[in-house]
Amino acid sequence: MKKMEVCGLVKSESRLKHRPLTPSRLLRGLICIVVFLSTAFMCLVYFVPVAVVGLRLFNIHCSRKTVSFIFGLWLSLWPFLFEKINKTKVVFYGDSIPMKERVLLIANHRTEVDWMYLWDLALRKGSLGCIKYILKSSLMKLPIFGWGFHILEFIAVERKWEIDEQILHQKLSTLKDPQDPLWLSIFPEGTDYTDQKSKNSQKFAAEAGLPVLTNVLLPKTKGFHACLEALRGSLDAVYDVTIAYKNQCPSFLDNVFGVDPSEVHMHVRRIPVEEIPVTETKAGSWLMDRFQIKDQLLSDFKIQGHFPDQLNENEISTFKCLLTVTAVVSVTAMFIYLTFFSLFWFKLYVGLSCAYLALATRFNFQLMPLTNYLHALHNSKTQKIE
Repeated sequence: MKKMEVCGLVKSESRLKHRPLTPSRLLRGLICIVVFLSTAFMCLVYFVPVAVVGLRLFNIHCSRKTVSFIFGLWLSLWPFLFEKINKTKVVFYGDSIPMKERVLLIANHRTEVDWMYLWDLALRKGSLGCIKYILKSSLMKLPIFGWGFHILEFIAVERKWEIDEQILHQKLSTLKDPQDPLWLSIFPEGTDYTDQKSKNSQKFAAEAGLPVLTNVLLPKTKGFHACLEALRGSLDAVYDVTIAYKNQCPSFLDNVFGVDPSEVHMHVRRIPVEEIPVTETKAGSWLMDRFQIKDQLLSDFKIQGHFPDQLNENEISTFKCLLTVTAVVSVTAMFIYLTFFSLFWFKLYVGLSCAYLALATRFNFQLMPLTNYLHALHNSKTQKIE
């Protein structure tokens, strides 16, 4: 009876947040949401006409560099929130990875915010501004953020292979240039982990003669192979990232209000791209093997509370973070003043910029250099003459 009471108490406490949602945390979280949304909106509407419309018409590489720089500055606000304000401990394990590689990153999907903690790793490796995701198309409808996802060339999929195959081939073909830094991040499970999804995945695996996994879902191999096939010639490596949380898996609002998680643990294995099989069948088997390893890593983490091979990654600089926050907020404040309290032309500029962002996101188009349009026009005329 006593044992049952203790187990019940532990179960009850495991559902509690790591920190209580106090009025001060609530207020701080609301301020953070306002700051993040306002800075994102103002940076988009003021910088997109210059970086995405103006520069891209002449040089895609220069446009992407500029967008990566601006995006990296804004994105660094989030690791600052996680590690310095919320005091979430981020611990790294596995291989020590070099700076600024072009990589395909695969990760398990424990919760809705796994992708945000990859920013803590990317920041330390000088690649924060060039991280891109393959995500579900419904996220493109999010206010403001959907515009950002489009401008940053995230790849939106329907999670139906007969539709997504063409989308992936078309989008990936634009990301092959080795001059453009790239961290393309995918979650091969296709959705976040829940107990019910795990049961369904295990049932399917047992019926299909595949490995039965308990801490991850069966990975979808076709999308992984499509990414690898399209980008293999321009990639340095694949990063296999396994993410685990202390206390419990956080939600987006847990992150914003700082109530969870207490610790984030990331195990990273760097695999040179030439070591990964080329054919779809063998690449799929390789990915399945990696997810079996992830499953075992997560089982061991539950028992031991850590992954093997801990690294001594440097903490992010508080001074640099404060400097970035000050710069981003100051520029945003200037843009807000220009929009609401200055000349009519600034209001017109913002209005036209919003119209472009809305249309470009809605109809999913990216501008190309003028030379491409001229070549297309010339070819069209030549064909008519012939």
